[in-house]
Amino acid sequence: MKILFKSLVLFSFLITSFLFSQSITKSTFLVKGECAICKERIETSAKKSGATTAVWNVDSQKLDLEFDPAKISADQILKNIAEVGHDNEKYTATDDVYEKLPSCCHYKREPSLLKNDILEQPIKKENQYFVRGNCSSCKARIEKAASTAGADSSIWDPQTQIVTLNFDPSKTSADQILKKIAEVGHDNEKFLAKDDVYKNLPDCCLYDRTLPFGVKSSLVHDDENPEAKTEIEDHADHVNKSIEEVKVTKLADATALNRKETGLTFNINSKELLKAACCNLSESFETNATVDVSFTNAVTGTKQLKMLGLDQKYTSLTKELLPSIRGLAAPYGLNLIPGRWIGGIQLTKGGSTVVNGYESITGQINTELLKLQDKPETSLNVFADINGRVETNITSTSQLNEHWNQSVLLHGNATLEKKDANHDGFLDQPIGNQINAAYLLNYNDLEHSGLGSHFGISFVKDERFGGQTAFDKKIDRSQQNAYGVGINLSRFEIWNKTGYIFKGKPYQSIGWMNQFTTHQQDSFFGQRNYFGNQNTFYSNLIFESIIGNTNNKFKTGASFLYDQYDEDYLTQNYKRTETVPGVFFEYTLTGVKYTLVAGVRTDFHNLAGTQFTPRVNFKYDLTPKTILRLSAGRGFRTANIFAESQQYFGSNRQIEILGNGGKIYDLKPEIAWNYGASLQQEFKLFNRKASLVADFFRTDFQNQVLTDLDVSPQKLVFYNLNGKSFANSFQTQLDLIPLKNLEVRLAYKYYDVQADFIGGKREIPFMAKNRGFFNASYSTEKTEKGAFWSFDSTLQLIGKQKLPNLNSNPAEYRLPEFSKSYTTLNAQIARNFNKNIRAYVGGENLTGYTQNNPIIDPQNPFGNYFDAGMVYAPIMGANVYFGLDFKF
Repeated sequence: MKILFKSLVLFSFLITSFLFSQSITKSTFLVKGECAICKERIETSAKKSGATTAVWNVDSQKLDLEFDPAKISADQILKNIAEVGHDNEKYTATDDVYEKLPSCCHYKREPSLLKNDILEQPIKKENQYFVRGNCSSCKARIEKAASTAGADSSIWDPQTQIVTLNFDPSKTSADQILKKIAEVGHDNEKFLAKDDVYKNLPDCCLYDRTLPFGVKSSLVHDDENPEAKTEIEDHADHVNKSIEEVKVTKLADATALNRKETGLTFNINSKELLKAACCNLSESFETNATVDVSFTNAVTGTKQLKMLGLDQKYTSLTKELLPSIRGLAAPYGLNLIPGRWIGGIQLTKGGSTVVNGYESITGQINTELLKLQDKPETSLNVFADINGRVETNITSTSQLNEHWNQSVLLHGNATLEKKDANHDGFLDQPIGNQINAAYLLNYNDLEHSGLGSHFGISFVKDERFGGQTAFDKKIDRSQQNAYGVGINLSRFEIWNKTGYIFKGKPYQSIGWMNQFTTHQQDSFFGQRNYFGNQNTFYSNLIFESIIGNTNNKFKTGASFLYDQYDEDYLTQNYKRTETVPGVFFEYTLTGVKYTLVAGVRTDFHNLAGTQFTPRVNFKYDLTPKTILRLSAGRGFRTANIFAESQQYFGSNRQIEILGNGGKIYDLKPEIAWNYGASLQQEFKLFNRKASLVADFFRTDFQNQVLTDLDVSPQKLVFYNLNGKSFANSFQTQLDLIPLKNLEVRLAYKYYDVQADFIGGKREIPFMAKNRGFFNASYSTEKTEKGAFWSFDSTLQLIGKQKLPNLNSNPAEYRLPEFSKSYTTLNAQIARNFNKNIRAYVGGENLTGYTQNNPIIDPQNPFGNYFDAGMVYAPIMGANVYFGLDFKF
C-alpha cells in the first residue's frame, strides 16, 4: 500500500510539473491565402515550426495558433509561413516563392498585411490626436485651423493621420483646437465635420469617413486598386478595437468571370439581378450577354433560354447543384423560380464537370437560393406593371443557434388584365396566378466536427389561361366556340445535401445529395389535351481527396437517376421509366500556371444503353492577366418531344413521329460533342480595370432528335438525325469602367447553326446569326444614411432569323424567308432611400418593336392555317413596371 501511495504521489508530482511547465500561448494572426490548398500549406508549416495547433480560415484570413513560447516564437512561425509563400502581418513572402505557388493559390498581395504598413494603428503621445485627411492641401488646412484656434505650432502627418499640437493650456485647449479643425472639414477623434463642409472640400481632400482613425484613407480612394478597399475594410475591426462597430462592405462585380475556375464560369450575384424586373429565373439574364432570352409562342407568354446557339434543353439547369428544370418542367420551369429567391447564379459555358451528370451539352446554369449572409434579414417586395401583373415576395433568413440557420421563401403573383394590344382577338399574355413557397434549413460545423448539411422543401402551384379574348374559363370547352388555352402546373421538391470534411485532412471530404421531385401538368390548347406527370429521384455520392499532394486532387463517386413519365397527348398515352446508375472519376492537376480537370463517367441507362461520357477542361495563365481556356466533352440526353415542343401546340399542326427503333417515342437518344476555347485579358482602360473575353464553341451532334417545321405547315415532324448537325458560336465581350461608378458591358455574338433535315441541309429556324449587346450601369455616391440612385439600361440588337417554310399556304398565311432585324431597350431607375427601403421604376422593350401578326390566321383558330408558334420577336409593346423593397 505504501509503495502504491508513493507511486501515486510521485506520478502526481511529475504530471503537475509537466503541466505547469507548459505555458501554452493562444494567438491570432492575419495570413493571406485563397483556397483549401493554401489552408493545408499554412497549417502544415505552422505545425512543423512547433505550433501545437494551427487553424486557418479562408474567409477571415485569420490563423489561430497555440504554441509554447519556450520552444518557438510567433515570429518564427510566421517567418516560416512566409517562406512557403504566404504573406502575413509580420513577414512577406519572396516574389519567386509566391510565383511558384499553384495558380489557384495566387491571392491578392496588395495592400500589404504588414502591421507597420496598414493594419497597426500608430501609437500616439501626449498632445497627439488622430485627424482624417488625404493630401498636402489637407495638411495646410489642418495646421492653419490649429494656429487659428491658438496653437503655438502644429504638425499633421498624412501617413500616420496624427496631428501633434503645441499650445498654452491657459489660452486654449485641445478640444477647442480639434473643434476648429472639424469646422474646416476634417473629422477627428473628438469632433466630426459637418456634411456640407466636408462635401465642399476639393476632390483630392475627400477622405474615407468610414475607416478607423489612423488608417490612411488615400489607400481606399485608389481607383486602380479597388481590392485595397475590400481588404482594409475586412480587417478594420482588427485595426481598431475601440470603435464600437465597423461596417464591412465587400466590393464585387455584379457579374464576374471567375479567374480561378478552369471552365468559363460567370458568377451572377444579387446586384446584377436587381438591374431588371427579374420576376423569375427566365428574366434573370436580361442584362447578361451570354444567354439569349426569347418568347416561345403567342399564347402562353413563356420564355426560353438559348446558349451557344442551341435551345435551352441542351443546357443543364440545376438548383443547389441538383437537377431542376428538365424533362416535363422544361417549357415552364423557368417561371417557377422567383427572382427574389435567388442568392446567386453560376453560369458555365461548354461541357461542365462529369460530377454533375451527363446531360450538359452547351453548359450549366446553377441557381443558389437565398441563405443567411452576415446577419438575419427579412425582406418584402411588391411589384406591378401596366399590363396587369402584380407580385409579392417575402423572404426571411435567420440564425437559429450557433450552427443552424433557416430561410423562409414565399412568393405570389397574378396577371389580372386581359390585354389585346394588336387587336387580333387573342390575349397578348395569359391571365392567372402562382403560389410558391420554400423552406431551407442549414447546418454548418465544418470548423470543428467537419460536418455540414442543407435541407430544402418547396411547393408551387401555377395556373394560366389564354387564347381568344372571348374564351371564358368558367364555361366548359364543349359549350363554347372560342379558342382557349389552359395550363395547370403543380410541383413538389424535397432535397438534402450532407458533407463531411475529414479531421486533419481539409483536402478530403465526402458528400451525399438526394432529391425527390414530382411535377404535374394538366393543359389544353384549343381542342388538344396534354397531361404529363413526372416523378424523379436523384442521388449522388462524391468522395474527394488527393494523390500524394494537393496538386493532384480527385473526385470519384456514384450516382443514380430514376425518372417515371406518364403522358397523354390527344388520345395517345406514353409511359416510360428510366433508371440510370452511374459511376464517375475526375482528376485535377494543378501546376504553377495551369490547371487541368479531366473526368469520365459511365452511365448504365436501361433504355438508351451504356453511355460513356469523357470531359476535359484546361486553363493556362499566359500572364497573370491573360488566361487561356480549352474544353472538350461529350453529353447525351433523352428527348421529351411533347414537353419540349409545347410552343407549337398552339397551332393546328399534326404531330408525326418517324421512328427508327429507339425505346423512347421510338427514337434514339441525343448525343453531342462540344469543343471550346476562350481568351481572357485584363488590362487598364481610362486608368481603371477592364477585361476582354473572346470565346469560340462548336457543338457536333452524333445523334439528334430534329423538330422539323418545314415538311408541311400543317405538320410537326420528329425524327433522328441522318447526317450532320452543328452549332458554331463566337462571342466577344468587353467590360470597362470609363468613369467612376459607371460600368459598361459591350458584346457581339455570331451563330452558325445548321442541320441535315429530310429536305436537305438548312439553318435552324428562329436563331439570329448576329446579335449585339450594350449594358450601362451608373450609381451615385452613398450619403451618410446609405441613400443613392442607380440607373441601368440594356440595348440589344437582334439580326435577321431564318423562318420556317410556309410557302404551301395561301399567300396571306405565309412568312418571308428571313425576319427583319430589330432592337430592344430595357431601362430601370432605382432609389435607395437608406439600407432598408428601395423603390424602382423601369421599362421593357422601350423601343416598342413588336412582330406584325404573330398569329397566323387568328380569325379561324380551328382552321388548317392557324399557327401561334411562329414567334421571332416581342409580341407586346413597351411595358412599364414599378416596385418597392423593404428590409427588416
